[in-house]
Amino acid sequence: MNKTILITGSSTGIGKAVARHFHAHGWNVVATMRSPENENELNVLDNVLVTRLDVLDLESIDQAVNAGIEKFGKIDVLLNNAGYGAYGPLEAFPKENIVRQFNTNVIGLLDTTRAVLPHFRKNKNGTIINVSSIGGQMTFPLGSLYHGTKFAVEGISEALAFELNDIGINVKIIEPGIIDTDFSGRSFDFQNDPKLEEYQGVVSQVMQAFGGMGSQSSKPELVAEIIFEAANDKSNKMRYRAGEDAQQLLTARKSTDEDEFIQNIKNQFQL
Repeated sequence: MNKTILITGSSTGIGKAVARHFHAHGWNVVATMRSPENENELNVLDNVLVTRLDVLDLESIDQAVNAGIEKFGKIDVLLNNAGYGAYGPLEAFPKENIVRQFNTNVIGLLDTTRAVLPHFRKNKNGTIINVSSIGGQMTFPLGSLYHGTKFAVEGISEALAFELNDIGINVKIIEPGIIDTDFSGRSFDFQNDPKLEEYQGVVSQVMQAFGGMGSQSSKPELVAEIIFEAANDKSNKMRYRAGEDAQQLLTARKSTDEDEFIQNIKNQFQL
């Protein structure tokens, strides 16, 4: 019997690349997205169920999980991939944007995980893979909201691994670096208020630095390969880095004195 993965955020980027990769390796795929009616690639593949799931909508989460089980009999892996990045001075963010960032990247991940856990617990088997970021281990300027959510994902995942271990459920964390996706487009919420003059120097420096980081980006297919590795790894390994920049930055974060590392980040952004 083929294994089945349920993926959130499958319409573009990493999610779509993962759906393609797992399908190519013989898996059943529950490819979920907010607007499945707009999908015209994954829905023509055999053993792929394209269905609606909005991590902000509890009913859609339950319906997608149930549809996947009904279609394929079992879900073996949950990939919590849906998310986006909010950047900018904290003072520039309206409360609703702050809440949406945490609801999407953290509460939505928790709600989707809670919906799948009874199925995994019944089977005494399953793997939860949470897409974090290098931004879950280190930070860039103006990213208090985004990094706050990714640090939360890391803590949630690590704690969950303890409580689910005896049930036979694995928890894995994927830490991509800069990936060639639409993260800087529709998946990027940048807020700034030019009237907040004191912040405009750092805003200018950060946006200039971000503009030059695209040349370091990895393809989402690389992340899909790492996720496939994690899904098939039954060891206790928890964290998987994806991308050369992720390897370099996170190695530096672990091996460098904290003051020196922070100064290096300041130097990179000319702060």
